[in-house]
Amino acid sequence: MPYAIDQRFDPDSAAQQITLSSLDNQYFDHLIPAIEDSGTGVKGQQLLQSLAHISIEREAEIESICSTNHQGFASASNQFLVVSEQSQTLMTDIHALSQSTQISTETLAREKKALVESRAVRQNIDYANEALRDCLDVLRLANQVYDLLGRKNHYAALRALDELQDVHLFKITKYKIADTIRKSIPDTKKLIADAVMSDLNTWLFRIRETSQFLGEVAFYHIEQRRARHKERAEKLMSLGSFKLNSAVESVADEDEEFDILDNEDVQVDFTPLFECMHIHDALGQREKFKVDYASTRRQQKDLLMPPSITLVDPEGSSLSELLEGIAGFAIIEKATMSKARGLRSPADVDELWDSMCQTAIALISNALSEVTNAELLLKIKGIIALFIQTITSYGYPVHLLDTFLLTLFDKYAELLKRRFSDDFQEIVSTDDYMPMPIHKSDEYDKVVNVSWYTPEKPRQELRFPCVLPFSQMYPLCCIDIRNFLNQFYFFSDDHFQHLKVIDDTLKASLDELLCEKVCQSLVDRLSTQYLGQIVQILINLEHFEIACQELEQLLVAARSNASAGGTLVLKATEDFRNSKKTAEKRIFELVNSKIDDLIETAEYDWTASTLDTEPSSYMQTLTRYLSNIMNTVLLGLPTEIKELIYFDALSHAATMILSLPLSPDVKCINPNGVAALSQDVQYLTEFVDTLNNPILKENLDELRQTVSLMQAENSDEFYDVATRNKKYGRVDAMNGPTLLEKLTHTVHVPVKPDKLAALSSRFGMKS
Repeated sequence: MPYAIDQRFDPDSAAQQITLSSLDNQYFDHLIPAIEDSGTGVKGQQLLQSLAHISIEREAEIESICSTNHQGFASASNQFLVVSEQSQTLMTDIHALSQSTQISTETLAREKKALVESRAVRQNIDYANEALRDCLDVLRLANQVYDLLGRKNHYAALRALDELQDVHLFKITKYKIADTIRKSIPDTKKLIADAVMSDLNTWLFRIRETSQFLGEVAFYHIEQRRARHKERAEKLMSLGSFKLNSAVESVADEDEEFDILDNEDVQVDFTPLFECMHIHDALGQREKFKVDYASTRRQQKDLLMPPSITLVDPEGSSLSELLEGIAGFAIIEKATMSKARGLRSPADVDELWDSMCQTAIALISNALSEVTNAELLLKIKGIIALFIQTITSYGYPVHLLDTFLLTLFDKYAELLKRRFSDDFQEIVSTDDYMPMPIHKSDEYDKVVNVSWYTPEKPRQELRFPCVLPFSQMYPLCCIDIRNFLNQFYFFSDDHFQHLKVIDDTLKASLDELLCEKVCQSLVDRLSTQYLGQIVQILINLEHFEIACQELEQLLVAARSNASAGGTLVLKATEDFRNSKKTAEKRIFELVNSKIDDLIETAEYDWTASTLDTEPSSYMQTLTRYLSNIMNTVLLGLPTEIKELIYFDALSHAATMILSLPLSPDVKCINPNGVAALSQDVQYLTEFVDTLNNPILKENLDELRQTVSLMQAENSDEFYDVATRNKKYGRVDAMNGPTLLEKLTHTVHVPVKPDKLAALSSRFGMKS
């Protein structure tokens, strides 16, 4: 490399250094650089001038020295001439060398410039190659992003794009392509986001299409759990008190592993959702994705709910499909909340769930008007109960559905009442109101098993055919009552949280049916004039009262723990008891009416001239009538009721017989008339004696004592309080004097008694 050119070169100093050099090598060391530095041009001329000036100065010094010492000067001059010649030669050589050096330097400079330019070109080529390689790497990575996107490897494409942006793109920032690629990165990210959202939407569509089948599988799994729980409860009774989805039942069933999202029937892969979440996380768009996903799920929820459903299809497919779809949708939501943390908040899921519940309840409520059959409504309740148990196993609240089941139960209870009301009414209206004949033993067993009836005789003593006291309506009503009870409690099967409502509604409904449709219908039929039918109604009422008492015990035993303890009283029990009294009164009315009719036929000749030896025909008919109805029509009545009828009939007969002589039309009664009356009373008394009931005879005491008074020789005894209380205590204080006033001892010609005479006689006055 040539020495660097000193920009501060001084020709005078250089010339001084050259001339002052004591050694040859030092001389050349100073000379050569000075020549190289001066080169050609002005600096070279200055150097030559400096050297010439120095030469002149030296010559002057030499001349001075020579003048002092000529010899020495001459010698020195010679030497100087030699030196001068040598110097000239040297100057020529130097000049030639300088030119040669100048030429070499220019050549070297050109070559060096060419070398530098060559190196710069080579370096530029290297730079260009390196840049090209970097650009190609970036372009290859950019193309790889699109290749991965085309293969739906979205997350890898996003990672490659991030690597391109964060690492590789910095290598080519000085190139324009870097700006182009950098500007395209947001669009590429949006393309990736759109692509992954497209895949997610496809996944969501498939999920929506799968929801109904997923719910169907979940329903089937719960039904299997029900069956297993029932089997375990049958083997171990203590498990029966624990419901499905309870902690005990869940532990008992934990061996039966079942993944609702991954089984042989259905598989749900959440990979597209996870990928979409990761990509939006990487894009910093998690919140936007959450909002978009929530909006999409709300739209899917709306698409899931039909505008209307029908509940009258026999299989219940419309309702099942609705609830299965909701169950599948809800299961996916719970799984999403569990698997994709932070994507679905409990508030979002609960909001969707409440919305679906409210819509489903509204759809079912609107369709309930179509349902007019209790059995169909029970099937509907069963589907809803299965839905509730399925959803409960995934932790969803079901209070809205539990409350809706109350509405469903009210509808069910109303349909049951309507159906059984029609049944009871038909049974009551078509009954023959005759004792029920039984022809075979198995028929007897069936009637006894379904009825609340305690036979008077052991079954072994019965001979068939036989007759049961009640009519056919009683066992038919008992069958309906048992069915009514069972069907009411059918509603509590599987799932129903309001058992006390069932207990209270059942009691009220049963009371309503028994009071209005059975008891009142029987009471309405008491208006008939047919005594046998009324008697049968009374017998039926008696058995219905017993049945109600048995029902009270049965309802207490069947009540849930939620109901209050203690006794239970049916209003129907009191109604049947009161209706029995109404029926008894009606029997009394008919019997008394018949007695009135018979007694009205009595033809007493109160002033008869002869004495009759036979009882009156009406009296014979009356006693025969009483005997016949007791042994035929009233035979099936309980003994106490028959005695009560006898008691009332005899009391009424005695009153009516006593009213005959008290009639205003009867003005006079002679001994023959009294004897005829006495004979009839004695006949009636003898008839009562045959009944072997002393109490019944007391009904005739007033009549008998009154006849005795009329036959008494001393009628004044009646006016003696002590004697009257002893002999005529049952005789009415007003009727006695009236009859005594009508008495006469004249037989042939009835004469109107002289009242004053009677008074005179009574008070011992003499005329």
